[in-house]
Amino acid sequence: MRADVVIRNGRTLDGTGAPERHEDVAIQGGKIAGMGGEVEADEVIDAAGKVVAPGFIDLHSHGDLVLAWPSEERLSLLEGRTAQGITTEIVGNCGLGVCPLAGDAAAILPEINGWMTPASFPWSWKGVSGYLSHLEGVGIPVNVGTLAPHGPLRLGVRSLAPGETSGNERRLMADALDAALEEGAFGLSAGLIYPPGMYTSTDELSFLARRVARAEGVFTCHLRGSSETLLDAVSEILRIGSETGVRVHHSHAEAVGRRHWPKLSRFLEMEEAARAEGIQVSLDMFPYTVAATMMLAIYPPWSLEGGLEKLIARMKDEGERERIRVSIETVSPSWPPWREGGWPHNLVKAVGWERIRVASVGSDRNRGALGMTLEELGRARGRDPFDAISDLMVEEEGNVGQFVEDITGKEGIATLVKRPEVAFITDANDYGKGRPHPAAYGSFPRILGHYVRGERLLTLAEAVRRMTSLPASILGLRDRGVLREGAFADVVVFDPDAIEDRATLEEPRRRATGVDAVLVNGRVVCRNGALTGTLPGAVLRRGG
Repeated sequence: MRADVVIRNGRTLDGTGAPERHEDVAIQGGKIAGMGGEVEADEVIDAAGKVVAPGFIDLHSHGDLVLAWPSEERLSLLEGRTAQGITTEIVGNCGLGVCPLAGDAAAILPEINGWMTPASFPWSWKGVSGYLSHLEGVGIPVNVGTLAPHGPLRLGVRSLAPGETSGNERRLMADALDAALEEGAFGLSAGLIYPPGMYTSTDELSFLARRVARAEGVFTCHLRGSSETLLDAVSEILRIGSETGVRVHHSHAEAVGRRHWPKLSRFLEMEEAARAEGIQVSLDMFPYTVAATMMLAIYPPWSLEGGLEKLIARMKDEGERERIRVSIETVSPSWPPWREGGWPHNLVKAVGWERIRVASVGSDRNRGALGMTLEELGRARGRDPFDAISDLMVEEEGNVGQFVEDITGKEGIATLVKRPEVAFITDANDYGKGRPHPAAYGSFPRILGHYVRGERLLTLAEAVRRMTSLPASILGLRDRGVLREGAFADVVVFDPDAIEDRATLEEPRRRATGVDAVLVNGRVVCRNGALTGTLPGAVLRRGG
């Protein structure tokens, strides 16, 4: 037999959780042509002493616009992801994607998504099909699939107005969702602490989830809140799964704020009981006690009505700014949070000004604020934390990112790491401005180095399963996430004794060590942490 590539002498983990085997992996035409046997090849990769595994699948990327950016500079922003072994990523998460663009969505989405793009550029697409075709046109180093985000669906019929959608508005949203699913979206994502998701009722989500269930897709959800409303929010997605039969996925499982950490074990029990009753529910996690999001997330829902421009105007008005301050300082989330005056997740109340940091800013003039807690920012500016961050938001026209500390806690992270139903993700990307979350460079190596080799909380074979075949099964991906004859040749070769994350909050762009080679559809895209410049990534479409 002759192949394009053969990986010899490795310790093969097939992604199913089965014990390692010692067999060569032959690759021909972008697929695995054989496991074991005598093979001649044009290229030989010697993996002696190394592990050969399926490429890692990141269920939760926000790289929608990095991947679509029509600039060669984007490859430098993707290098840290590929260097940690990622061969497939799913965008459109947290209801925050970039399509479909109907109604006000076309004007509002570029503004809302300003935090997750390296630079502004014209969007050439309208729907999921157009976006995926754009990715094919610019070329991608990894495989990419998308969810249909709820935010654009609602923006298209109701803009950023709160309140219940009408029957006609829901039908229009459902039609747009059907089109997105038909065009290849893997399901529906919701982000219920962001506008417009925060204004959405459970009934609206169930209405849409029935369409997803009919298409055999998945409903992923950034919960309604991870502090006071955490258990109610978990109950909500389980109710949606029960009512509609849709497969439910709990995105980046977490408990925010120390007094809420004990709720982690309770919601895991709730989800386990739901599975026993036949509700299909899965979840994922990133292995850090710090999360990243946009600074908009600290402000109350009413202040975000009408969009970013309206928020900035309110913060420039002395009376409105004081009203916002009072909300942040006094309003505790309660259920149901989508009603007038409600709030799903008061981050400042959950963790405090001293545990929220400035992660990114849109201009160079405020780069000195990077890394500061909001308490430190206040001292530096001679203002209280609220006024200091609100002044910064005005100066940067809302283009400010944040790190939130006190996420889940080390014991909670260890609990999630040990759970066999939990997939691993990054929930982080490098946008080339400010400080990215270290997960963008180290999430998967952190699991393999710290939690497998160091803490011994799970076996190497199990960790690989939860980075490969488990996320593939959650999405319904065929012939990816496993090493077997006929599967696509997405492969990572790494040293289990040397793989390690090196990125920190202070130095977030330090690439991981220990990954020797990464192949996507049979072609080497990364060697020893550096991209080769090849773009063999495929656009993945549901059912394709």
